[in-house]
Amino acid sequence: MEKQSHPDDLDLHNYWLVLKRRWLIVSGIFLTSIALSGFAISQQRPTYEAEGKLLFEANRTNSLTGVGEKFRDLESIRREANPLSTQAVILQSRPILQAVVEKLNLRDRRGKLIDPKSLVFKVEPVAGTDVLNVSFISENPQEAAAIVNHLMQSYVSNNVRNNRSEALAARMFIETQLLPRAKGELDKTAEELRGFKEQNQIINLEQESNETVKTIGELDKQLNETRSQLAEVTSQQAELRSQVKIKSDRAVDVASLSLIPGVQEVLGELQKVQTKLATERSRYTSTHPSIANLKEQEKTLTSLLEQRVSQSVGSKNNLKIAPNALQLGALKEQLVGESVRLQAQRLGFENKVQTLGYLYQQYKKRANVLPNLEKKQGDLERRLVVAQESYKQLLTRLQEVRVVENQNVGSARIVQDAAVSNQPVRSKLTMYLAAGGVFVGLMLGIAAAFLIDVVDRSIKTIKEAESIFGYTLLGLIPKFETSNNGNERILIEGASPRVIVATLPRSRIHESYQMLQANLNFISHKKVRTIAIASSVASEGKSEVAANLAAVMAQAGKRVLIVDADMRNPTQHHLWGVMNLTGLSNVIVGQEQIRRCIQPITRNLSVLTAGVIPPNPLALLDSESMSALIKALSASYDYIVFDTPPLAGTADAAVLGKMVDGVLVVVRPGVADTASASATKSLLVRSEANVLGIVANGVNVKHEPDGYFYHNNARTESGGQQLVSQSVISDKK
Repeated sequence: MEKQSHPDDLDLHNYWLVLKRRWLIVSGIFLTSIALSGFAISQQRPTYEAEGKLLFEANRTNSLTGVGEKFRDLESIRREANPLSTQAVILQSRPILQAVVEKLNLRDRRGKLIDPKSLVFKVEPVAGTDVLNVSFISENPQEAAAIVNHLMQSYVSNNVRNNRSEALAARMFIETQLLPRAKGELDKTAEELRGFKEQNQIINLEQESNETVKTIGELDKQLNETRSQLAEVTSQQAELRSQVKIKSDRAVDVASLSLIPGVQEVLGELQKVQTKLATERSRYTSTHPSIANLKEQEKTLTSLLEQRVSQSVGSKNNLKIAPNALQLGALKEQLVGESVRLQAQRLGFENKVQTLGYLYQQYKKRANVLPNLEKKQGDLERRLVVAQESYKQLLTRLQEVRVVENQNVGSARIVQDAAVSNQPVRSKLTMYLAAGGVFVGLMLGIAAAFLIDVVDRSIKTIKEAESIFGYTLLGLIPKFETSNNGNERILIEGASPRVIVATLPRSRIHESYQMLQANLNFISHKKVRTIAIASSVASEGKSEVAANLAAVMAQAGKRVLIVDADMRNPTQHHLWGVMNLTGLSNVIVGQEQIRRCIQPITRNLSVLTAGVIPPNPLALLDSESMSALIKALSASYDYIVFDTPPLAGTADAAVLGKMVDGVLVVVRPGVADTASASATKSLLVRSEANVLGIVANGVNVKHEPDGYFYHNNARTESGGQQLVSQSVISDKK
């Protein structure tokens, strides 16, 4: 009855089972590793540790003087770096170690100075402090203390030299490069600022800016007031001009002519002539000599009047004034005078507006330029301040460097010298050897266990057997061994203690065979009466399984016959304590009758031994006589159980499997290998035998997953059972 094969699940439980199977190998390698580790530890010589302390601090002298205060502070370039860790690395640098080697004259066995790298120090910062703990381990306590003390002294001396050399280099760099460059930048910036002020006529740009804004406001105010006054005067003048009806540009001349006697005298004579001419025209015609004479006089006087007006106001003005306009009344004369005054006032206001406007525009233009001037001046002043500050800082730094250069104090000092220790210390090598012995031994043991388990091709678990054969598991018989104290209750006289159902009923083994019998009844609707018990190789216990299965069936009230068909190495007569004088081989060849060869064991159980071992057992089994014998026996018994030879190397079981109702394959984990199991499976398939399933025999339940063992473990220990695990079955089949 085939079952679909499936690969092993690789889980932690399977790994644990491998270790349980190979516990002797793991334990042996583990104990060997511990022993070797212990031997190596015993060979270690005692070592002594010397310890000293270095303190890192700022220079108190500098902090008191305020000069060079931060020159020797420990600082790191990287934010996450620890300055003390950096100093710890420097402390173990090759130059310092070389100085220790040379000063102490440390030499190897050949007389040469040792390599500084061979000196291994432990340098660790003390948590929460600025102290470095320096320790060294040596077989000589005096040497350990001397090495630590000289190491710290060499570091302190080297630190002082480095500080002074750094100060010297810094001073030279400042004096030769930084200071001249800073002085030149300062002078250049100061000269640029002076030239800028001189070019733009600047004394105090901020004050000038404030005054300009104030002046622009005052000019704007005055300009508005003057324009208002100008508008008012212009309005008054226009009103007077409309009343006097004299143009403004003639008002002054007319007013002045009305006051000149010569002009007024000629004007009077002209008016008289004109009056007389008007009278004469009413009397005479225009051609009358009197009228002509009067016209001539009028013309002469008019010419004279124009001449005197021109002489009074100036000929360049080319002023043409009618004679009737040369005489003004008192009121009109007053109005003309007022108009002249307003004209003069208006001209004054116009000139003032023009002047104020010009000044306003000049100040506005200056105000527009001032922001740019302020920006340029601010830039120059800032550059000057930066240059002055840089120059000042360089002078200060130069003073600090000079102070540091003249000091003989470093950033580290020894606060605890290393003392000679009389107590040996536990070396890390000892701890490493101990821990390594345990760890390596355990790892090697586990690795060896898994390696051997992989190399070992035997079937190790029931699950693996199921996977290889592909048949259903019908029974699981745990490992057991029989005691030799003679206290077993023998139910069948002469039976071997390995026939457990005949010696220890109601035991776990007994129940396992009862479960096997029940499963055989469940696997097929057809009654299975003749069963061949086979195995892949010898020593899997198939004969024992056949005897116990037959005994269980007989105890159930069935008539059962055990036939020992293994005519190569018969065993059943030993298990049942009977003689093997005649048996199956004798019956097949016709030498004996079947009834005389069958030996009863109990009322329901009989056994047919193998008989005389023939030269060719396969020929006897693969014969008509064997087929007829099986049919004849089937009429007299309910079950016939055949014990057959191993399938590996022989075909007896395969041939017999074709004649019986089914074949039951016995598998013993740890005995059969995968190659034999695969060959057995292939032989059974080719023979077309009806394989009922597999029986796992001699199973160490501690090496199997819990799901495969369905027996109650607590019950196994009860009832005075004398079953123990980890034994080897006496049946070598």
